[in-house]
Amino acid sequence: MNAELLNSDVWQDMISGRRYAANDPRLIEEINHMKDVLQDYNNLRPTDLAARSAMLKNILGKTGERVMIVQPFFCDYGTNIEVGEDFFANFNFTVLDEAKVRIGRNAFIGPNVGIYTACHPLEPAERNRQIEWAEPVTIGDNVWIGGGVTICPGVVIGDNVVIGAGSVVVKDIESDVVVVGNPAHVVKRLK
Repeated sequence: MNAELLNSDVWQDMISGRRYAANDPRLIEEINHMKDVLQDYNNLRPTDLAARSAMLKNILGKTGERVMIVQPFFCDYGTNIEVGEDFFANFNFTVLDEAKVRIGRNAFIGPNVGIYTACHPLEPAERNRQIEWAEPVTIGDNVWIGGGVTICPGVVIGDNVVIGAGSVVVKDIESDVVVVGNPAHVVKRLK
């Protein structure tokens, strides 16, 4: 990550939840750099576990020792993603990490899951100027996220949660529950 960008006003606005210009050339340059890095990661042989692990530790902002993301994997910056020990994500894991995305220990994520932090204005004039803001996503320990789940900006998911396949998570989820649906809602308490 470019140190000059990390200290810039646009980066600080973005990670702090303030409105910022998403088309700032410095942000675009960093996103394009990450696309190149991810191209290299996604082209590694699946059996080259050491290289995959080493690259993930360089892509992500913080990781445990045992982390696996099946290729292909997509994100915007990488540095805003933190995952705990024994993290696993299946193929087509997509994270728009304009704000922090923190995922705890023992998290298992099915295929085609998207976590999004970027928010867009309702007003067309602002949207057309590419004004955005971002809201962090936090996911606790021991969480299982089924295939095809969408997690929207600003959501906090507690510990020991199961999210059923195809669910759309638009609001916070308490610990120790099973949620399903669009929007995701509690169908079972685990304690």
